[in-house]
Amino acid sequence: MSNVAIRDLQIQLGGNKVIESLSLDVKAGEFVVLLGPSGCGKSTLLHSIAGLIDSAGGQIEIGGKDMTWADPKDRGIALVFQSYALYPTMNVEANMSFGLRISGTPKAEIARRVSRASEMLQLGPLLKRKPANLSGGQRQRVAIGRAIVREAQVMLFDEPLSNLDAKLRTELRRELKQLHKQLGATMIYVTHDQVEAMTLAQRMAVMKGGVVQQFDTPDIVYNEPANLFVAGFLGSPGMNLFNGTVERRDGGVIFSNQHLSVDVSGYAFKHALTGRQACVLGVRPEDIDIGAGLACASVSLIEAMGAQRLVWLDFHGTQVAALVQDQSRIETESVIGFSVRPQRVSLFDSVSELRM
Repeated sequence: MSNVAIRDLQIQLGGNKVIESLSLDVKAGEFVVLLGPSGCGKSTLLHSIAGLIDSAGGQIEIGGKDMTWADPKDRGIALVFQSYALYPTMNVEANMSFGLRISGTPKAEIARRVSRASEMLQLGPLLKRKPANLSGGQRQRVAIGRAIVREAQVMLFDEPLSNLDAKLRTELRRELKQLHKQLGATMIYVTHDQVEAMTLAQRMAVMKGGVVQQFDTPDIVYNEPANLFVAGFLGSPGMNLFNGTVERRDGGVIFSNQHLSVDVSGYAFKHALTGRQACVLGVRPEDIDIGAGLACASVSLIEAMGAQRLVWLDFHGTQVAALVQDQSRIETESVIGFSVRPQRVSLFDSVSELRM
């Protein structure tokens, strides 16, 4: 297992600064996910770790060694791309062993590694088939197997499941999690899929505009977003946001605006609250209770989601999402009360947009 340490990394593509002064520490044996919208720089960062993109500044360390200018083959990494990139004229076994064969690995060692990887990925019955005779999920397993046989200390994944349907993605997600436990290798995984990030990551780095907005465990990123971008980006839908002010009043701390008042006395402020301060209150859809409360809103839309329903409320022109577990009768255009669970809110400074 090798750690990956990135120090003040700078990447320029075509004269444009894609990443500027980015630092990130990935522990040995850790599964880290890079999450963000298209164009945020997550794949560029991964490719720079792999040595496919030159840096304009900063340092990349792998296993304690400076690999900033090392060739990809010398970095001790394996990379799985979004496209399977399999050789169509070779069977599964030949595709998986190709890199080992051209590097002069002994035949017995190649056989051992291919056998081990095929067993892990349930590819044994498919070893003599060619890519044209494989499903999308099987082809991606072969691409992953080709990376495994290298026995690299660091494995990099660039949106490897994005071409698969939902059922296959779920299956391969589970297999990747099990694979990490078996191999113990350091894994860095790029995705824009929040479900993949939340289920796979031990820690996740949420990126925007080439900058890491928050780097922490999925639970902390979801429940305690560092800023308004993370709050709105993570979750489907994202956090409900209400503009207002927060101040000490009547022996407690109250968030309020023209239509809503929430007692946030139990909120863990990062800095002591002084006076009245403009802020944004954020609350997840599952932390909105409907059917009771002082605030009233009109039901504008109901989305059935099997055991749950997503109820959209029109609250004085603001769309509020509430995730409802029970099967009580709710009708569109009806007016109902709702309340916010105060122990589950997040507060953000209106100017800096950082968590208070």
